[in-house]
Amino acid sequence: MIPLPAECVLRKATSEDIWSIRLLVLRAALDPTQIRWEQFWVIECDGQIVACGQLRNFSGVQELGSLVVLPAWRGRGLGSALTQYLIHQATLPLYLECLGQQLAQFYSRFGFTPVAFENLPPSIKRKFGVSQLGKRLIRIPVVFMHYQNDNDDSYTSVVINKV
Repeated sequence: MIPLPAECVLRKATSEDIWSIRLLVLRAALDPTQIRWEQFWVIECDGQIVACGQLRNFSGVQELGSLVVLPAWRGRGLGSALTQYLIHQATLPLYLECLGQQLAQFYSRFGFTPVAFENLPPSIKRKFGVSQLGKRLIRIPVVFMHYQNDNDDSYTSVVINKV
């Protein structure tokens, strides 16, 4: 099990969390234009939202996205706990896009494998198209990934503290 620190809880986002989520996403230089709080889960520590992530639905697939942990809270397993939790919440084939090999290595620990843009399902290919253009034109180090491990028993569960 990946326990969260005692002062932290993992919970579904509420409408009151939207500005905290937007601030986290903006600080991480991620796209804030498609944020819907209903798709997010957050980790709250000492009354402050310190991490967030979402599952976005597309036709026949889902995207794990907007995964952010505040710098002061990194290295405590929050990103890993949130990633595992979101994987277990997914109900359709799961994809993500990330910048650079360091993040790709992080996600590969959970069963994600790189996938060529050409092999993406059409609905997610449309969403990732701008990133692919940046990758080809100005060599942005985008990595597209697909969750490959269908054996959920091989993953440890996440301890969710109750509010």
